[in-house]
Amino acid sequence: MRGIVPHPARKDGQKTLHVLLTLAHAASQNVRKRIEEIFGWTKTTGCFRKSRYRGVERTHAQGQYVVATWNLVRMAKLFGSPPGTARA
Repeated sequence: MRGIVPHPARKDGQKTLHVLLTLAHAASQNVRKRIEEIFGWTKTTGCFRKSRYRGVERTHAQGQYVVATWNLVRMAKLFGSPPGTARA
C-alpha cells in the first residue's frame, strides 16, 4: 500500500467524522481547484460548453486549441504581461 487515504468531498451541513482533514486532503483540494478552473475557463471564455463540430477528430482538435489558448493565457499571467501585448 502507498498509504493513500480517501477523502470524499463534504456536503453542507455534513459532519466531518468520516472526512480526514489532513495535509494531503488540503493539497488535494488545492489541486482540484486548479483543475476545475481550467474546465470553467474552457466552458465560459473558450466557448467549449457545446462543440461546434461533428466528429471526434474535429472536436478533439477544437479541445486542443482551447486548452493551448488557456496555457498561453496562463503563461502570460506568470510572466506578468497581459495577453495580447507584445514584449519588446
